[in-house]
Amino acid sequence: MRIDLNADMGESFGPWPMGADDVLLGFVTSANIACGFHAGDPDVMAKAMGTAVRNGVGIGAHPGFPDLQGFGRRRMDVPPATLANLVRYQLGAAQGMAKAAGGQVRHLKLHGALGNMTAEDEELARLCYDAALSIDPDIIVMVIAATAQERAARALGCAWAGEIFADRAYNDDATLVDRRHPGAVIHDPAIAGPRIAQMVKERAIITENGKRIETEIDTICLHGDTAEAVEIARSVRAALEAEAIEIHTLDGRR
Repeated sequence: MRIDLNADMGESFGPWPMGADDVLLGFVTSANIACGFHAGDPDVMAKAMGTAVRNGVGIGAHPGFPDLQGFGRRRMDVPPATLANLVRYQLGAAQGMAKAAGGQVRHLKLHGALGNMTAEDEELARLCYDAALSIDPDIIVMVIAATAQERAARALGCAWAGEIFADRAYNDDATLVDRRHPGAVIHDPAIAGPRIAQMVKERAIITENGKRIETEIDTICLHGDTAEAVEIARSVRAALEAEAIEIHTLDGRR
């Protein structure tokens, strides 16, 4: 059994730092790098991508809503054509920066509110993924497993990978518990690692209520913007390796 570890990074902006990118890049095999709309800027992108290339970490574009103040976590009503172009624009920027760093963009993962909205709305997910595929038909679409995102990717017939989250609680429909609710974010590394290893072994999401949702699990997200990010990454990796689960750069499935 093998699994990819991914982290959202490149989320600093000018002089305002966020995350522990350099440390996390020693634990993960894929990096989802912000494209300047919800976080990041050209210099931050260049640094994160250059470090990813040197560490042999797969690069992914992480597009979100144009919402720096809200960190892309506020829902927005964007016309479909505009939303498609927002995805294309951000992916194109990521491709250019990755090429300059000596790498390439292998996957795409939607950020924050855009990710949550597309996990609930298959048509919206399909719009975003179709926009990305119009730029790169071979890109791997990273989907929140067992949600509308996965259904959209399957319908498009594109390469995709099912993702679960190391530090987030789940609702019984496989969507993430809203961050405004208590317990939505898991802060204890001692809980995060064994919990994720169990899900990978059982090939199932375990919800807050104990429900098991069987699903394809290809990659695990380690959010980079939480205070415990490095400790959680260390716990998750150790728990997986203790179960003889191989950590490997993202592969797409169809």
